[in-house]
Amino acid sequence: MTVHEDAEQEPVPQKKKPLSEAEKRKKKIVPGSLMKAVIRPGGGDSTPSDGDQVIYHCTVRTLDGVVVESTRSECGGKGTPIRDVLGKSKMILGLLEGIPTMLKGEVAMLKMKAELHYGEADCPLIVPDNFPKDDELHFEIEMLDFFKVKVITDDLGVLKKVINEGQGWESPREPYEVKAWISAKTGKGKEILSHTKGEPYFFTFGKSEVPKGLEMGIGTMTRGEKAVLYVTNQYITQSPLMPIIEGVEEVLFEVELVHFIQVRDMLGDGRLIKRRIHDGRGDFPMDCPLHDSLLRVHYKGMLLNEEKTVFYNTRVDNNGQPLEFGSGEGLVPEGLEMCVRLMLPGEIALVTCPPDYAYDKFPRPANVPEGAHIQWEIELLGFEMPKDWTGLNFEAIMDEADKIRGTGNRLFKEGKFELAKAKYEKVLREFNHVNPQDDEEGKVFLNARNSLHLNVAACYLKMGECRKSIEACNKVLDASPAHVKALYRRGMAYMSAGDFEEARNDFKMMMSIDKSCEPDATAALVKLKQKEQEVERKARSQFKGLFDKKPGDIAEAGVDDGGDKRLGENQKNDDKEDSDGDKEFQEAEDAPPPMGFFSHLWPTGRRFFTALGLDRCSIL
Repeated sequence: MTVHEDAEQEPVPQKKKPLSEAEKRKKKIVPGSLMKAVIRPGGGDSTPSDGDQVIYHCTVRTLDGVVVESTRSECGGKGTPIRDVLGKSKMILGLLEGIPTMLKGEVAMLKMKAELHYGEADCPLIVPDNFPKDDELHFEIEMLDFFKVKVITDDLGVLKKVINEGQGWESPREPYEVKAWISAKTGKGKEILSHTKGEPYFFTFGKSEVPKGLEMGIGTMTRGEKAVLYVTNQYITQSPLMPIIEGVEEVLFEVELVHFIQVRDMLGDGRLIKRRIHDGRGDFPMDCPLHDSLLRVHYKGMLLNEEKTVFYNTRVDNNGQPLEFGSGEGLVPEGLEMCVRLMLPGEIALVTCPPDYAYDKFPRPANVPEGAHIQWEIELLGFEMPKDWTGLNFEAIMDEADKIRGTGNRLFKEGKFELAKAKYEKVLREFNHVNPQDDEEGKVFLNARNSLHLNVAACYLKMGECRKSIEACNKVLDASPAHVKALYRRGMAYMSAGDFEEARNDFKMMMSIDKSCEPDATAALVKLKQKEQEVERKARSQFKGLFDKKPGDIAEAGVDDGGDKRLGENQKNDDKEDSDGDKEFQEAEDAPPPMGFFSHLWPTGRRFFTALGLDRCSIL
């Protein structure tokens, strides 16, 4: 047998799991250092384990019976039992080892050497200087209860014990509206408050209307859940529900989450608010029309004035018929569509919308004044998901692609570039799963995909994102290096980005590939030259006299108001030229996007030296 074969037969050593801190500490326990005597047996056969909250009384005595400290009131303590979470709380080594052996109701005496209580080296707990931590001590423990808890805060200041499980998975959060039965008592069992009769307590999540710890606990509950929340005093904040009670270290809240209303701040600034007033069917958000779909809704539109004037109601003004529209097509105000996408079938929602997401950027009804804030009451009756392309033949797939691309072209012409881009990108994603079967289908597919990438590039250019426009063009040129339209569009993107040499190369490449493109390429080069001259003129104006001063003199950058005026005129001319651009869907080739202050003052790289009439070598 060869050495190689021997090596293959050798078992691979298993990597040992590193010991936890608790396991490392337990290695300090030696025979005789911890002794247990059962004073009163417990009930059942289960014992505590990691993740359980253990509730116990503890009395510490010297070996001759002198009480050192105790939780019991008859022994000088406060009468409040200790609550620890096994595996989470800081505990002395003897209790860490001894408590997991106890039954519920059991009373036991744990006799510990000093190194197993507060005399342990690096003990995680601190005791007063007069505590006999170097002595052997008796710890009398009564195990009152133990159960699994959810740790809500890392410092164990808020814990939750589930009594009855709730329904679904959604929990309240800011700014949801919550209804709950709530009662509270101290750790000793003294009642503090009780909202268990009449109407459930109502509050808005995130508005400090209940103590912080209570709100944190409720934020982990589901509808219908009943739980006990253990909240320490650092999480008992001032609120309308209850005052802060001095001297109370922990409050136990018994909570039943009756109901909560989903309220969503759609923009994060409080201007567009969706408030669910009737629950829908299904689970949120899986059963919402998140993707482009055919939606059917009833809605009532109201002005946010004192009278709540109704300006449209589908049940009245549309012969009782619902409104049907395709999402992602710009057919309804943006704020309305954003909210409907997060509704469940059968849900009714009340939406408060600012003007810029209502009718300021959408055809405004005659009875809606300009700049009006709107409220819609919307009912989502249902929706149909877009057609699945699986199983379609190539011709049917291309027909579906043309329909979506046509919608994108309409959106582009309407100036809705983001929506148009989303349509083109949707088809491109679907194209990832299309496999042409012959050369003819391959040619049709390649042309369609290239066209979509160029449409995406045009959208990016309109949105002022020149680099992304260039990347989209590159996807076409990677597949078809001689694609003159991609070269033209990339050249325009380079020109808008201020990369004039790259733009010039693309326009010249166009002419070398296809002589019929020479007029378009020549016009682009003229436009490029004008932009270069404008940058050079502006740079000379800004740095006029800068290099004529003697060392130590300060030269102020010149400002040419007339030049700015000419630049504005050139911008208008550019826009006019752009409107006569590509005929596929008459997209415009943008003028340069707005540049920052230093971009105007300091043209980068090659352009800086060109603007000053110098080259790099002459500087060196």
